[in-house]
Amino acid sequence: MAQLELLPEDHREPEELCAAIRERRGGKLLKLDRMLLHSPNLASGWNIYMGQVRQNLSLDPKLREMAMCGVAVLNGADYEFEQHQPIYLQAGARPEQAEALSRVKEEKLPPHLFTELELDAMELIQGMTVDIAVPDDLRARLLEQMGSQALVELMAVTAAYNMVSRFLVATGIHSEEH
Repeated sequence: MAQLELLPEDHREPEELCAAIRERRGGKLLKLDRMLLHSPNLASGWNIYMGQVRQNLSLDPKLREMAMCGVAVLNGADYEFEQHQPIYLQAGARPEQAEALSRVKEEKLPPHLFTELELDAMELIQGMTVDIAVPDDLRARLLEQMGSQALVELMAVTAAYNMVSRFLVATGIHSEEH
């Protein structure tokens, strides 16, 4: 049976693009990059866009990483959760919050571990990921709590990482280690 193969870890073409991806990634190509590089134009656009989403938004990093981890769990993208859970912790999440987030597909987040904003954000993340639609009252609550820029950025991060997780699952990338 034919299968998509990851390009090798030392892949270097196109040279400028591979160098740019390595720079953003701290010197290496992740499995995700090695799959995307089958299409250099796609990999180039992805690197620029996801670099902006990851590094240049004003959204609170803890909420950003919560969105990335929540989407990963909801879509069964273990690789994505593996990549972002440590960053979520670095952004200020407590280990028990990360543990609760890892079970969000099976159970709601425990209210005693999260702020009202975090609980509402998770409701948005679940809504956008599972149902696609966001209830008007939830959007209004979040707009009141966050303002328009942060809310738009939270929605965009959630949408972008739904793209990432769906690509990972479809290509069969489950872990950086295996």
